[in-house]
Amino acid sequence: MKLVVVSAGLSVPSSTRLLGDRLAAAVGRQTPAEVQVVELRDLAVEIAHNFTSGFPGRHLSAALDAVTGADGLIVVTPVFSASYSGLFKSFFDVLDKDALAGKPVLIAATGGTARHSLVLEHALRPLFAYLRAVVVPTGVYAASEDWGAEGLDDRIERAAGELAALMTGLSVSLSRPVKDDFTVVPFADQLAALSPPEAGRLR
Repeated sequence: MKLVVVSAGLSVPSSTRLLGDRLAAAVGRQTPAEVQVVELRDLAVEIAHNFTSGFPGRHLSAALDAVTGADGLIVVTPVFSASYSGLFKSFFDVLDKDALAGKPVLIAATGGTARHSLVLEHALRPLFAYLRAVVVPTGVYAASEDWGAEGLDDRIERAAGELAALMTGLSVSLSRPVKDDFTVVPFADQLAALSPPEAGRLR
């Protein structure tokens, strides 16, 4: 299976990328997966050009193909103005509207304070619900004080387990043959079977 991490971190090193890497590693401990990281920072110019030209550049096209072909996604954004970053939203704006339909997605975010933790529920989850993705129940938010503190590792493991279960379950269901052994009974025949026999009717 293929797991793609979309990171909208801007700095180097980036806590956003670090959170994405830790989530991917946790998923890998639960189910084998090939991991690819898409760094949106490196695609910013091509994303802007795509809005004006209508055509993705070579690197952006490869990133869009990777996301579309993934069995599962981990999406991580820094918080700006109590929401996801503009770069993060712009990437998903240029993605085909049906690309994430039915795809398992783990949402995550980083910020300077725990007060922005609701960004997962009021911004990220509605976005991916609109894109018809299957968002795992547990989102992961990491404030500055969470790194090295108790609790973050547990949230990472729980969310990763939920994503791994969805990816594995989807893979099994797609590989399992569909049984087509039912018989279609015409509606008129069903009605006739409900009618009492003539001999049994009162005259």
